[in-house]
Amino acid sequence: AGEGKDGGEEGRVSRKRLKKLARLSVAQLKQLVARPEVVEVHDVTSADPRLLVSLKAARNTVPVPRHWSMKRKYLQGKRGVEKVPYALPSFIEDTGIGKVRAALAEAEAEKTMKQQQRERVRPGMAKIELDYQVLHDAFFRHQSKPPLSQVGEIYYEGKEYEVSMSHVRPGKLSARLRAALGIGDDAAIPPPWLVNMQRYGPPPAYPGVKVPGVSAPLPPGASWGFHEGGWGSAPVDEY
Repeated sequence: AGEGKDGGEEGRVSRKRLKKLARLSVAQLKQLVARPEVVEVHDVTSADPRLLVSLKAARNTVPVPRHWSMKRKYLQGKRGVEKVPYALPSFIEDTGIGKVRAALAEAEAEKTMKQQQRERVRPGMAKIELDYQVLHDAFFRHQSKPPLSQVGEIYYEGKEYEVSMSHVRPGKLSARLRAALGIGDDAAIPPPWLVNMQRYGPPPAYPGVKVPGVSAPLPPGASWGFHEGGWGSAPVDEY
């Protein structure tokens, strides 16, 4: 009886082991959901992985901060970074108030101790020679909004050093990009990726983008062909 009891204890699987064996893998979870790109490694350890992924993939859902699983405290890595001194916005700096304040500070530094004590006892009106119409125009006509985060975006370490691509539009070639590719300002010169787009199609992330020679008509002065300046093969179907 004692031997049978020992053998049963050895063959018994712990509850933690059973829970781990019943857990889905990341590949299996990606196959079961409609938005596999939002699946992360730790999603399979939740009580209901499918519900968690569906909540993460819902429209206008605020993502969980990425620092939730980090060992160190939030923004601990910014302690050694030198803080940039504050600078006035351009629309306020254009009023010339910075120069007026610098002149007042210089005049304050030249005052004697007796004059400073007299002003503390009997302070006067600190008048600044500045046109208030200029200040009104600066705040109500020329004021520019600083770059703000979108709804649902959460700050993380190093976000201010990332290059913003919000001003870039797919399918549009800027003058700077044309100069880098060496195709000049002539719209009749095809981009270097035209042949591959005609072969494999437009980018999967932008299926509705209008690309001349692929999903849009050619620009004026352009012609089909594989000669220098040619726009490749003509499509056999409609745009």
